[in-house]
Amino acid sequence: MSRIWAGIDSGKGHHHGLAVDADGKTLLSRRVANDEPELLKLIGDVLDLADGRPVTWAIDMTGGEPALLLALLINHGQEVLYMPGRLVNRASDGYRGEGKTDARDAYVIADQARMRRDLRPIRPGDEAAIELKLLTGRRADLVEDRTRAVNRLRGTLLSMFPALERALEVTNAGPLRLLTGYQTPAAIRRAGISRLTTWLANRKVRNARSLAEAAVEAAERQHTSVPGEKTIAKLVHTLAEEVMALNQQVSEMDKLIEGRFREHELADILLSVPGIGAVLGAEFLAAVGGGLEEFDSPDALAAFAGVAPAPRDSGKVSGNLHRPITYHRRLQRVFYTSALVSVRCDPNSRKFYDRKRAEGKKHVQAVLALARRRVNVLWALIRDRRCYQVAAPVTTAA
Repeated sequence: MSRIWAGIDSGKGHHHGLAVDADGKTLLSRRVANDEPELLKLIGDVLDLADGRPVTWAIDMTGGEPALLLALLINHGQEVLYMPGRLVNRASDGYRGEGKTDARDAYVIADQARMRRDLRPIRPGDEAAIELKLLTGRRADLVEDRTRAVNRLRGTLLSMFPALERALEVTNAGPLRLLTGYQTPAAIRRAGISRLTTWLANRKVRNARSLAEAAVEAAERQHTSVPGEKTIAKLVHTLAEEVMALNQQVSEMDKLIEGRFREHELADILLSVPGIGAVLGAEFLAAVGGGLEEFDSPDALAAFAGVAPAPRDSGKVSGNLHRPITYHRRLQRVFYTSALVSVRCDPNSRKFYDRKRAEGKKHVQAVLALARRRVNVLWALIRDRRCYQVAAPVTTAA
């Protein structure tokens, strides 16, 4: 029985749907509003065209703008494939014409779904995984905002008071609190160590004395006021408060993530693995949809996470292994970061890392090798529903 392939080029207010038959002939092409009645009508019309034949849908996004459409397709029991936008752009070069329209993109998506066998299906994740994906996504946005604010703060402080910028670690709470009250060298010198220590201690800053001494020492190194010092000082004050507010928001988000993560059935298993905490565990569940049912083997999971090197051989050149182009960035971060942390806290991970370094691998290569090994370990733990046991490596008696 021949099949119909439907491609969706998603957008904010509208999507473009296009269906082709087994020969690539266009059967339907329509621009539809991102509204439930319109989307249901599109689904119904495509199914009517199929007349009992199976339909495969393909789309260029897995969430966000087409979230309602995906929910409707899944609720109607439709098979949906994911074709990344990067692949759509590359495939478009192989089709006649140079124009770019939503209809053309939808046709490319449908036609590629018809011909390719390597597109991943989109499956509904469990409720906890969906919530964790939203929460970890929001946390990532907050962390990016905080990084930008910290960089602005450093740049602004550097333009007025370079010695203080070198002396303070403005990602910590104490230095940030100091900058909300004192910004200029003259103000810090007038306050002095004793008064500055008292001011910081009253605001519950740890190591107030050492922080005050570092600030006063920096102020003694600069007695020149730069042009626009008053305005720069106000900006430093504002940016310091902004970073503190973002720190508070990230902390609150971490609590929400941890609370939801610990309710998941795999939480205890993930937390037992050295280097994986609540945030990394939540990002793992969000990336894999709450379980490993989508992956046939640890190798498939490793390839999806980008910790399995891809060969790039040509002619007489062989044995070249490089990072894959297509992989899940957040999931790679989970395995790499947890591997990096486990080297310090897990004897078995440390032993594996040291062996790779002894083989001549650089630090990053050794950590990536450990990350790949952790894929196998985590796969086995989830398959067997058991927790990781931290055991010291066996040593032989002298």
